[in-house]
Amino acid sequence: MDEAKVVEAKDGTISVASAFPGHQEDAQDRDLKYLSKAVEEAYEAVDRGHGRPFGAVVVRNDQVIVSCHNMVLNDTDPTAHAEMTAIREACKKLGKIDLSDCEMYASCEPCPMCFGAVHLSRIKRLVYGAKAEAAVAIGFDSFIADALRGTGFYQRTNMEIKRADGNGALLAEQVFENTKGKFRMK
Repeated sequence: MDEAKVVEAKDGTISVASAFPGHQEDAQDRDLKYLSKAVEEAYEAVDRGHGRPFGAVVVRNDQVIVSCHNMVLNDTDPTAHAEMTAIREACKKLGKIDLSDCEMYASCEPCPMCFGAVHLSRIKRLVYGAKAEAAVAIGFDSFIADALRGTGFYQRTNMEIKRADGNGALLAEQVFENTKGKFRMK
């Protein structure tokens, strides 16, 4: 049986390397192949005027399921980030919402919204290229990097966040109790 070695990088990421000779190099080549495709999508987003320079690829069993880019401008949708678009398209193509047999390659570290979607879709592995600070360096909102690193204040937006009082909160909470028998959670 091959032994596995846990490796922690300086940035805190953790990976597992097999003792099998050449395994780590094969994995790096594979990651580079799919990450390069995500980067191509990032260029395409800008070149086609669809959105900002972000791309994402969903892979299953070493096959590309979808290859997408940021569609924020094209769709007039602030949630149409590359990762969100890739997850939506992969779910449609595979006919399921559980992507636990898939991996995602993203050109940039996902924002909190996209990371949440990756988590909720149960993608088993996420590989990203650039850190969020690279996007901040060219003018993207530092909220993303601050939220990921816990280094900023969430009050930068001019938005009040308040939980509903009394009956509004009760009404919203009842939906969970009233529907729990109509679906199954895994």
